[in-house]
Formats: sequence, structure tokens, C-alpha cells
Amino acid sequence: MKSILPIVILLGALMPQLSAQSVQVKMDPIIADMLDTYTTNNKAQGTVDGWRVQILATTNRQRLESVQQSFRYHYPNVPVDWMHDRPYYKLQAGAFRSKRDALRLKYILSREYEGLYLVRDDAISKTELLNYY
Repeated sequence: MKSILPIVILLGALMPQLSAQSVQVKMDPIIADMLDTYTTNNKAQGTVDGWRVQILATTNRQRLESVQQSFRYHYPNVPVDWMHDRPYYKLQAGAFRSKRDALRLKYILSREYEGLYLVRDDAISKTELLNYY
């Protein structure tokens, strides 16, 4: 016990000196301007890269609309939309930053839908990501 007491006293004396130290970074003005430009451009960009789960690819638009309506009924909280990439109509669900999160949705949907796969999307709006999960 007597050997611990000097250590505690020493630590108590050094604590104010340890917390008073700070680090200052001197940045070259060119680097600072580049960092500001990068930050400004990133904030101005309204879209991000991400992942979606493709549910269906078909040439029959009526089938696509039927599946979309059914999907919205069963999964009202999951955003779903279609795109037309001639000659196919593609139905995609979700909006994820990471592939892992998209895989989780794919696993959940695989119980009901066959042939699901993940697709990259470089135009996901930031608000769509924020409103999801």
C-alpha cells in the first residue's frame, strides 16, 4: 500500500500538466485552400455512391407495376423505384452506403423474391439515405 501512495501522488501532480498541453497544426495555405475547395464541392453534391437491391428485370411493364405495388404493400418503409434501360424495366429497392447493409435487405427479401442481386448506384440522393433505416 505504501508503494502505491507515491505513484498516486505523482500522477495527481502530473495531471494538470498533461491536460494543459495542446497540438497545433500549421498547414500550408495551398493545402488549406484545397481542403476548403474539397469540402465545398462535397457539400454541394446532392448524390452519393451506394447500393440497391434489384428485385426484377422484365420487358413487361404491367408485370413490373404489379410487383412494385405488391412490394410497397408488404414493405412500406423500403423505398422502391423502377428505371427503364431498354428493353428492360428494372425494379430496385433500398438505398445503402455499404454493400453489407444492402446484403441484409437482400437476405430479408430472398424469402419472398427469387433472383435478387445487388447493383451499384452512383446517384443516390443524400436525403434518401437519411430517411432509411
